[in-house]
Amino acid sequence: MNKKIYIRLLLLTVIILNFYYGCSRHSQNMVEMEQWQEIELNFTSENQYQNPYTDVEFWVEFTGPNGENLSRPGFWFEKNIWQVRFASPTDAGQWHWKSFANDTTDLGLNGRQGTLISKPYKGKNPLIKNGLLRMSPGRRNVIHANGKLFLMIGDTPWALPWRGTVKTVTEYAQKRQSQGFNTALLMSLQPDCEAKGPRNRTERDAFDVAFEDLKDGHINQLNPFYFQYVDSLRNILVEHGIVPVFQPVFHGFGWKGQKVLGWDMDAKEYARYCRYLVARYGAQPAMWLVGADSDGRNKGIKEGGEEIEKWDAYQQPAGIHYSPFDDYTPDFLKDFGGKYEPHMNRTFQEADWLDFQWCQTGHSGKHLFHKVALMHDNKPVKASCNAEPTYEGISDSLNGSGWWQGHEAWSQFCSGGTMGVIYGAGGLWNWKLYKDEQWPEWADSKVSWQEAIQLPGANFVGYLGKALEGLDITDIERHPELADGQLCLAKPGKLYIIYLPEGGKVKIAGLSDQMQYRWFDPVKGNFEVDGVVQASKNNFIADGKNPQVLIIKEK
Repeated sequence: MNKKIYIRLLLLTVIILNFYYGCSRHSQNMVEMEQWQEIELNFTSENQYQNPYTDVEFWVEFTGPNGENLSRPGFWFEKNIWQVRFASPTDAGQWHWKSFANDTTDLGLNGRQGTLISKPYKGKNPLIKNGLLRMSPGRRNVIHANGKLFLMIGDTPWALPWRGTVKTVTEYAQKRQSQGFNTALLMSLQPDCEAKGPRNRTERDAFDVAFEDLKDGHINQLNPFYFQYVDSLRNILVEHGIVPVFQPVFHGFGWKGQKVLGWDMDAKEYARYCRYLVARYGAQPAMWLVGADSDGRNKGIKEGGEEIEKWDAYQQPAGIHYSPFDDYTPDFLKDFGGKYEPHMNRTFQEADWLDFQWCQTGHSGKHLFHKVALMHDNKPVKASCNAEPTYEGISDSLNGSGWWQGHEAWSQFCSGGTMGVIYGAGGLWNWKLYKDEQWPEWADSKVSWQEAIQLPGANFVGYLGKALEGLDITDIERHPELADGQLCLAKPGKLYIIYLPEGGKVKIAGLSDQMQYRWFDPVKGNFEVDGVVQASKNNFIADGKNPQVLIIKEK
């Protein structure tokens, strides 16, 4: 063979090999995925970073079959591995993706490309089948991507992420699923800077650690293995039909009230962590609780909310949970020299990033329903509920016990807290591993978390979801004037839900012939009487003086 021809062939071979090598480095083969089923894309960085969590901004842009664009932030997984998690909103077609990084020289993260092929979901989990969460057209409820209502029946195992194990969280999820719960409020990390205890999930006073520098007042030194374990706990909840509500860094009492970081957060660090949570957990059903147990004005809440709005391509609901000091200044805050201003449960009411407002009535055992009524009437409309009624058995075994919780749930809901209801139990909120672990007296309960999930009040809260299953209550509003001033939600002429705490008689306005009515016993948890409405007879009498719920709907 001619030497010149040989050299040319050799050079051509090298060029071709380099071309295919470059393509293989920067693209991935087509991968199939099911609609709304989370898929993970893995990336390996070529450069080394002193702090991968803080030094690298990394994301992937997805282009769908109809030209739609979604951006998903990536996150540092461990070592030199990054991930992007994505869920296809379509049940067919191709999604082309391309990766980007602030370090454009890192060809392991920047400039990668690939294609995903979407297929219909074949599983049976309603949370996945119905699609990720978003707000309803009228902004009063959460719905799935397909429009199906998600009526929140919530629980507060706040400390589960750093004390729960695969075994114990499975036990918890099975129990709550059987009772009708579909939401769990979670502190994503242990927020007390001065908390002391073994670093595990089984010993007395123990807790796992999310950031190595949290004890110093910062969240920059991320522990990737903590979040890998939380991944497994999140998956257990979702598999049991329970949506996690992620609270980044708590602002109120925290876990043990030992210098809670949320009171003095660095706003930039808080926003970065909010983005991280969206990256890691935002491709499965989730909600974002940007502020918790405060006035909503803490450093980082605004920045965190805006970061979530920017990076959550699916726009899952985000909001604030308040302290009980909405319309007065408690004695311990009067030392602020008059600077404290009651928050009225409406901080950032006008903000685009804020979807819901959750009040708190505290743990004194009092039923206070005026807060959700006021929140219901605020403009612009934000979904509302009472996120912290008296926890069952907190400070005293009889405090908020039993049917107290059922009456609280129905009253809050029918007073205007139409986003749903939330329950709590002493011993569960702090995930007490041993019943004799110590907390301040007002926050303590002499039960472990396993004993707390057996308390009877949770059953009555779960019955609310059972009674309303299948009803078209999306964007329903409070209308006491249609029911003689009784607790009433209505879509006038179409649907009425009336709670009668002591039974009795009620007159309903706006009914038409052939509407259907049903009486629900909220104590027993079953329907007892039904019939057809005659418009000329709009008076309804409950059987006895026990609590009753009257539901009237179009045929």
